[in-house]
Amino acid sequence: CRPRARDGRGAIERQASMALSDVLYAAYARRLLRELEASSVPRHVGVMLDGNRRWARARGAGASEGHQAGADNIENLLSWCDEVGVEVVTLWLLSTDNLNRPEDELRPLLGIIEAAVDTLAATHRWRIHPVGALDLLPAQTAARLKAAEDRTRDVDGMLVNVAVGYGGRREIADAVRSLLQQQAAMGTSIEELAEVIDVEHIAEHLYTKGQPDPDLVIRTSGEQRLGGFLLWQSAHSEFYFCEAYWPDFRKVDFLRALRAYGERHRRFGS
Repeated sequence: CRPRARDGRGAIERQASMALSDVLYAAYARRLLRELEASSVPRHVGVMLDGNRRWARARGAGASEGHQAGADNIENLLSWCDEVGVEVVTLWLLSTDNLNRPEDELRPLLGIIEAAVDTLAATHRWRIHPVGALDLLPAQTAARLKAAEDRTRDVDGMLVNVAVGYGGRREIADAVRSLLQQQAAMGTSIEELAEVIDVEHIAEHLYTKGQPDPDLVIRTSGEQRLGGFLLWQSAHSEFYFCEAYWPDFRKVDFLRALRAYGERHRRFGS
C-alpha cells in the first residue's frame, strides 16, 4: 500500500505544480497584454507555421500527427490576433515546393489543410481568402478553399489569407502574367507598357491586392529565413523568429513577438 500512497502524493504534487504553472502563465500573458500599446499593434501579421514534422519526430510520432497538431493551433492564433486588433493575418500552410512531396505524405497533409480551413470558415468569425497557385492544387482542395471563401465573404471580421500552394516567386510571375494579359486585352503594346509600368501596376495583380502589406512576419521553429514567403509584400516588414515549433507556439510567444515589434523603430527602407 505504501508505494501506492507515494504514487498518489506524487500525482497530487504534479497536478499542483501544473496548476501553479497555469496561474503564472496566465498572469504573465495578462502583463504582456497590458504592456502593449494600441498604436504599436500591426495591421497585418504574416505567420510561417513551421516545425510540424520536427515536433512530431521529437515525440516519435508521424508527420500527419505533427501537421494535425499544427492545424489545431491555428484557431488559437487567430483568436489572439482578434484580441489585440490585428486586421489581416496571412497563414503559410503549404508552399509550392511542398507540392513535390511524396503522395503518401502530401495527400494526408492536404486533407488536414482542407479540414482546418473548413473549421475556420464554420466559426463564421473570419473572412477566408485563399492565396496561392490554386491551379497547381488537386481540384478537390482548390474547390474546398474557394467554398470557404464564398461562405465567409460577408463576414464582418478579420481577413485571413490562407496561403496554400504558395510561393513568392510564383506570385510575382503570376502578377506580371496577369498584368500583361490585362494590357493585351486593352490593346496596349509591349513597348507602350514598358514605358509606363511601375511597382504599383504589379502590386495591383498580386494575390493580396488591395490589402496592407504585412507589418510583422513571424516564423516559428528557429529557422531564420523567408523561404519565399510574401517576397514582394515584405520589403518593409519587421521579422520575428521564434524557437518554438508551431504546435507549441503559445499566446505568450505571440505577445512577445508583438512586444518586440512595438519596440522597433521602423525605417521603411531608409
